[in-house]
Amino acid sequence: MNQELSKLSTKFSQNLLAEEGTQMVLLPKEADLAGLAPAQRQQAANAAASRGKPGEWAVLNTRSSVEPFLTFSTRRDLREKVWRMFVSRGDNGGEHDNNDNIRKILKLRAQRAKLLGYPTHAHWKLEDQMAKTPERAMALMEAVWKPAVQRVHEEVADMQAIANKEKAKIRIAPWDYRFYAEKVRKAKYDLDENDVKPYLQMEKLREGMFWVAGVLFGFKFVPVADVPVYHPDVRVWQLQYADGHHVGYWYFDPFARPGKNSGAWMNEYRRQSRLLDSPVIVSNNANFVKATAGEPTLISWDDATGLFHEFGHAMHGLNSAVVYPGLSGTNVPRDYVEFPSQLLEHWLYTRPVLDKYALHFQTGQPIPPELVAKIEKAKTFNQGFATVEYLAGALIDMKLHLAGEADIDPRAFEKETLAKLGMPSEIVMRHRTPQFGHVFSGDGYSAGYYSYLWSDTLSADAWEAFLEKSGPYDKEVAKRLHDDIFSRGNSLDPADAYRAFRGRDPGIAALMRKRGFAGTADSEAKPNRPNTAQ
Repeated sequence: MNQELSKLSTKFSQNLLAEEGTQMVLLPKEADLAGLAPAQRQQAANAAASRGKPGEWAVLNTRSSVEPFLTFSTRRDLREKVWRMFVSRGDNGGEHDNNDNIRKILKLRAQRAKLLGYPTHAHWKLEDQMAKTPERAMALMEAVWKPAVQRVHEEVADMQAIANKEKAKIRIAPWDYRFYAEKVRKAKYDLDENDVKPYLQMEKLREGMFWVAGVLFGFKFVPVADVPVYHPDVRVWQLQYADGHHVGYWYFDPFARPGKNSGAWMNEYRRQSRLLDSPVIVSNNANFVKATAGEPTLISWDDATGLFHEFGHAMHGLNSAVVYPGLSGTNVPRDYVEFPSQLLEHWLYTRPVLDKYALHFQTGQPIPPELVAKIEKAKTFNQGFATVEYLAGALIDMKLHLAGEADIDPRAFEKETLAKLGMPSEIVMRHRTPQFGHVFSGDGYSAGYYSYLWSDTLSADAWEAFLEKSGPYDKEVAKRLHDDIFSRGNSLDPADAYRAFRGRDPGIAALMRKRGFAGTADSEAKPNRPNTAQ
């Protein structure tokens, strides 16, 4: 069964990679670029050239290429075309369709769980997670789902009002959401992402991450050129403590290229271990569109957040200080592993990072305080969309793996289940079932996609530990963060580790505040206590 599952998961990944690597929307005329800023136009030209289409423009079938186009293109017909390409990955029929693979994977997982003595795959997977049972994970998701859906309806009403005022004569559709959300952002918060992006140079933000790691954990990054790399774009830094003690290596692979998996992730190539006492080796990987030679690569605020997120995983691996490699770094329960990474995202918003490293690519001036104030004010903007598109996938994942040995048609199951949940028609899952690599490219996140929400409950609560003291760079809280969270790996029960750091169990009040849903759920619910998981 495991061998067959491995083959099917590999095939799933290969199918997805084939469609992501070959499909694109070509834009042959300059009129097709309407609404795009000069930097985006250049990126589209670079994308076309990278696929053998010099002199044209292209939107590649990757998130970092698609989402900016959906946000700024004024060509609704092309937005729909790009959107349909992206959400149909793995669901186009033919040799690269993933639906039959999914059906077989689900059945094998259910049979394996039954042989091991569990009612479903979900029960088997969650037994050694923080949640312990699918019921507790579902309780947390359901507590957040209703207020998030309600917020989506409010967001859509705001967008529809703008469309009506402009006499667009449309009903907001999924390919309109990002475009009109950006208009609402400008109207409500006077914040235009095109005003922010010139300050978000990938290399400067990398320097900012290094600075944060130095302040919080005492790391120093030294570039090295005498280690092997698997692609010319990959660069390597050695991590040291102030006393020169060698910790490990950080590999950085930031750019999209044919044959590379989409998205962003962290790898641990060599785990920390006092038994082996060898330098740790980790990498951060992304899919930014490389700028023209000599020009800086500019990224969106969402991409900058993702950069800090993945760096949080790297810090989790590099701070590890345990005996056994099997318990080190990110080798922790799935619903705990995203906690350190989600927590590190908060430092992107801090003034020292923005003042020192969010520098305009032409003038070198730091991002203006008034623009930072707008970003801060808009922090909970569009959280309905962000929460629902994620949570829909988490709920589908869990329900698929609670279905036992039933013969499931993935496409029909997704459609029918979302209808029962009351999924807003203006949104699709962040990862539709046939492209849900987290869940079907391996067992890693199967029955475990809920873990991002579980972990964010911890990260929101942990961030407030800093705010309750002297702020994001409070030395005493940072030391506890290192000692009780980042260095522990899985050598201590995660619930006990969190209590050691925070002095208590987390509730969901901080999560609801972070997402702008405060007052809509029981703020005293404790996600790691079986009888109060709300």
